[in-house]
Amino acid sequence: MQAKPLWTRDFIIITGVNFLISVVFYFLIVTLGDYATQRYGASISMAGLAVGIFIVGALCSRLVIGQLVEVIGQKKTLLMGLVAFTLTNILYFFSDSIYSLLVARFLHGLAIGVASTACGTVVAHIIPSHRKAEGIGYYSLSTTLASATGPFLGLWMSQHLDFHWIFTFCLAITVLALIASTLLQSDPPKQADDKPFRFSIVNLVELKALPVSSVMLLLGLCFASVLTFLNSYSIELDLVTAAGFFFIVYSTIILFSRPIAGKILDKKGSNVIVYPCCITLAIGMAAMATTQSGFMLLVAAALIGLGYGSLQSALQAVAIKVVKPHRMGLATATFYICLDAGLGFGPYILGAIITETGYRNLYWLMAGLALLCMVLFYFVHGRHVSFLREQDRLEKLKQ
Repeated sequence: MQAKPLWTRDFIIITGVNFLISVVFYFLIVTLGDYATQRYGASISMAGLAVGIFIVGALCSRLVIGQLVEVIGQKKTLLMGLVAFTLTNILYFFSDSIYSLLVARFLHGLAIGVASTACGTVVAHIIPSHRKAEGIGYYSLSTTLASATGPFLGLWMSQHLDFHWIFTFCLAITVLALIASTLLQSDPPKQADDKPFRFSIVNLVELKALPVSSVMLLLGLCFASVLTFLNSYSIELDLVTAAGFFFIVYSTIILFSRPIAGKILDKKGSNVIVYPCCITLAIGMAAMATTQSGFMLLVAAALIGLGYGSLQSALQAVAIKVVKPHRMGLATATFYICLDAGLGFGPYILGAIITETGYRNLYWLMAGLALLCMVLFYFVHGRHVSFLREQDRLEKLKQ
């Protein structure tokens, strides 16, 4: 029997839709703070809230949509999320105060939580089981490309155009994503337990995916320390020019490493990827803590890209592999809930640490946290990998 291909029409479309959604996400992250201060005279803390409340909204919707996406239908949920994402984008044009902006950001976050969870669930069903990690690796590259494209476009447009055109650009990208999603040819059939569906507080997260996703939460803290404080740290070190190339190097490394890491994970198991990448991330954080030059800062970017970038796609693949097909939606939501929690709430926690330790000691702590994540992964999943792979092998022989 011929193996099911990875690069199908639907896989390309859903990856493109995820890229467009992520571009808007990163685009607004780098521009909304300045918009809040310039347009409404908001304080730095309020401007930060305007940026961060978006992630709070995404968390809230993920908690609910995770157990509904398979019931409603994956494509239908995606279309609903993208329609809401488009409509809430329009709210920015009517915002007339910092408080109405906060409401718009929260509602926009709710919408992206639904749309991105649906995207992750659709792609989890489209990818052939024997190429799951490889496919997730390619799919997640769309987010990586967006993390470089979105900020670049956002900063350029904020310097050359007014915010009306910035919001118009985001609306156009959102409409394009909605149109593209209608071109999906197949909608994987709804799959349900023998019991009829009932909304349950207990089912807000997938318990089987939670241990691995919790490791991602802690790794998200590591990345949040870079994403949030790189600019301030580079100013302190007088390395602002090198910092401007940090995420270009980071993204470039991920573009080349993730597909390779995905293939290795599918063939050899998660331990072969997770343990070395935790060590690589720890070394990258140590390089951040000790850097004295622009070159060393970019070496840290490469190491963090290789470590964190590969870990994110690998742990997502593990999270959906440990559940049955009809629970993939909830497992996907659980993974992103933990990832968003680490990235969203991390800056508040890490900011308090910086006031006591300074930037260099913060990155030493993050290096230690990366090593701790390696140990934690061993206990929650790594020690069971051989047994799980043998089970998969026996199931394939039965089919």
